[in-house]
Amino acid sequence: MTSASAAEIEAVTQLLGRAPEGEFTVAVRRFSGGIVVIENAPFLRSGRPMPTRYWLVDAALRHAVSQLEAAGGVRQAEREVDPQALATAHAQAATSRAALLDLSSSSPKPSGGIAGTRTGVKCLHAHLATYLVDGCDPVGKWTADQLVLRGVDVGDIEMHHG
Repeated sequence: MTSASAAEIEAVTQLLGRAPEGEFTVAVRRFSGGIVVIENAPFLRSGRPMPTRYWLVDAALRHAVSQLEAAGGVRQAEREVDPQALATAHAQAATSRAALLDLSSSSPKPSGGIAGTRTGVKCLHAHLATYLVDGCDPVGKWTADQLVLRGVDVGDIEMHHG
């Protein structure tokens, strides 16, 4: 994993209100250059596993997704998204992250799929971040669609999928 630049680390520190605890790269930006999603290294600097590979750091999107979650969005997504499509997304995320790990090491490893879970919906933020990176997360797409319905502009984001 290529390390973030000093300017990127400072920008993410400002967005989070604290310094990141692990290495990361910028995965998605706004067309203006603002950082939207970071890709975390599988482990924090402390050695603890990092369950969230893609992290939504854009302040406006984080706020909008938090409002969606507060309005029952997690339960609504679980009802409306095809469970098999979600299971496939979790499996793909777990396989993709496992490819980054030294599996011969006996130390604890990040596990699960999106946001470290194997089933269901845990965090709409992580699902949206994953969707913005790879376009394969049905809950992330559902979340993006819900944000658009709520008047949130997601059109100025350089999504990295087809």
